[in-house]
Amino acid sequence: MAGGEAPWPPLLCRHLLRLRLLSLFLTISLPFSTAVNITAVLSAYTDLADFNRLLVSTSIPVELSGRSSLTILAVPNAYLLRSAAVRSAAAADIADVLRYHVLLEYLSWSDLGRISSGGKLVTTLYQTTGRAAGNLGAVNLTRSDGGGGAVIARSPSPFSSSNATVLALVGTLPYNVSVFAVDALLLPSGFDLAASETRPPVGVNITRVLVDGHDFNVAASMLEASGVAAEFEADEHGAGITIFVPTDEAFADLPATERLQSLPADRKAVVLRFHVLHSYYPLGSLESIVNPVQPTLATENTGAGRFTLNITRVNGSVAIDTGMVQASITRTVFDQNPVAIFAVSKVLLPREIFAGEAAAGASQLHSAAAPPLDPIALPPQGADAVDSPPARLSSPPGAKEEVAAAGAVAFGGRVLPVLCSTASLYLMLPLV
Repeated sequence: MAGGEAPWPPLLCRHLLRLRLLSLFLTISLPFSTAVNITAVLSAYTDLADFNRLLVSTSIPVELSGRSSLTILAVPNAYLLRSAAVRSAAAADIADVLRYHVLLEYLSWSDLGRISSGGKLVTTLYQTTGRAAGNLGAVNLTRSDGGGGAVIARSPSPFSSSNATVLALVGTLPYNVSVFAVDALLLPSGFDLAASETRPPVGVNITRVLVDGHDFNVAASMLEASGVAAEFEADEHGAGITIFVPTDEAFADLPATERLQSLPADRKAVVLRFHVLHSYYPLGSLESIVNPVQPTLATENTGAGRFTLNITRVNGSVAIDTGMVQASITRTVFDQNPVAIFAVSKVLLPREIFAGEAAAGASQLHSAAAPPLDPIALPPQGADAVDSPPARLSSPPGAKEEVAAAGAVAFGGRVLPVLCSTASLYLMLPLV
């Protein structure tokens, strides 16, 4: 020790080590949060069945699956029936209206009681889509009668006449989600569901979008020749679609062993469907996606668990892993609810088709090779091949979920990391 100080006693050192380990444990475990299945929460309330049914018909439950700290402004059945426009409005409009009822902040009944006469501006899920101008995707919570009356939710726009009164607290999971009943459907500024009833659905000509993008000629030609472009456009209705389109450069970079263009027409169509999710996901939703294993249109025709994509965030961008290749989203080509089209850096090759092709190609190369030489006489490039790092392997569908399940235990309706067991072991370290 400096300055002639006496060394610390061994017992004190062990205590300090234990405190350090506990500090590390808390640092690791605190970020874990409990994700909320909002439709499961709402299903317990029969008076909210119609509102919950509308939620299920959209991609909102998926968008919320990774979030906690939510407040839902739910419209009871009797009040929802008063809005006839809901039953015939465009699905995309309904989805955005419902997103406007999801506040990205946990508010308790006492929190509402503390709202001042000046009001409180709260961000909504609709605001995160980027389709609202300025702060018009937020909800302004105010109190009537100069601050002493009922809580009113309305748009911050002074020109909006849409508002809803909070009726009661329906239920709460403290600090995760609260559900309040409101007496009307709340519309963002500029929305007119009555007008959307008579507005004919405008389909997106996907091939035309790709041609106008000037870097997707191969993909556009394949879509047109296969006939699946019309299939994709038919799927725009309902939950919408998300398409990952390889650039012309991505097609040019395909290895000669991956004989995509020589596949039979039906197999080629499967590969094209493999590039499409049967839900509308803007880029922000893909960046925060919780369940990385996503089914594709090819999954719907072949069965669950097959032809899935593993979507994660890697080094600040969205990565898409097929089990054969890993591509990344390079730019947004088109994003207008209910259709999102993104450029990707590689052709997405499904392992269900190309893993067999690769094995067959390797077998042919092996059988055509010359008899092996004496190991001492092998040329230097053989050593390079041995020393080269292995290719990146992706987890099979569901593997991450299984690992997560194995690393967690259910407790009182919540999920707690098994890291607690590790902390217990640290606490039991002998002091001598």
